Amino acid sequence: MAQPASPDTGRPSLTLRRHYAVAPDKVWRAWTDPQALRHWFGPEEIVAVPHAEVDLRVGGRFRVAMLAADGETHDVSGTYLEIVPRRRLVFSWAWRSTPERESRVTVRIEPDAAGTGCELELLHEQFFDQAAREGHEHGWTGSMVRLERWLGRPEPAA
Repeated sequence: MAQPASPDTGRPSLTLRRHYAVAPDKVWRAWTDPQALRHWFGPEEIVAVPHAEVDLRVGGRFRVAMLAADGETHDVSGTYLEIVPRRRLVFSWAWRSTPERESRVTVRIEPDAAGTGCELELLHEQFFDQAAREGHEHGWTGSMVRLERWLGRPEPAA
């Protein structure tokens, strides 16, 4: 299925939307706390996230290293371009293996109309080609499933 191209580049893009039955603050933390990222980030075939770092400021960097079941490490990093606390996060995205193929991710979090959870929209733009878009659709879809599981776990006792 063809995906709309990013309006500014003509390159493929991907949009995913999910509802989570938790407060927006909890979803924001999942995206911005390195300890939280280590619990959910990556597609289903990721067995561990041995490294996650976040310098949450415009111009700050993030890096996540994911270990796949086959033993391969997948390392992605980028720079924060826009931060609206608890609402919007925009960052560049590049794999260590293909740093020249930089793309852009926008994560938007909004309280739902019922006040019982939140809506998350992920827009990933400026893919190198359709194959990269399809690979990222698989990865982000798996990440969203893992995020839902992590968000549904009980909070640790204080």
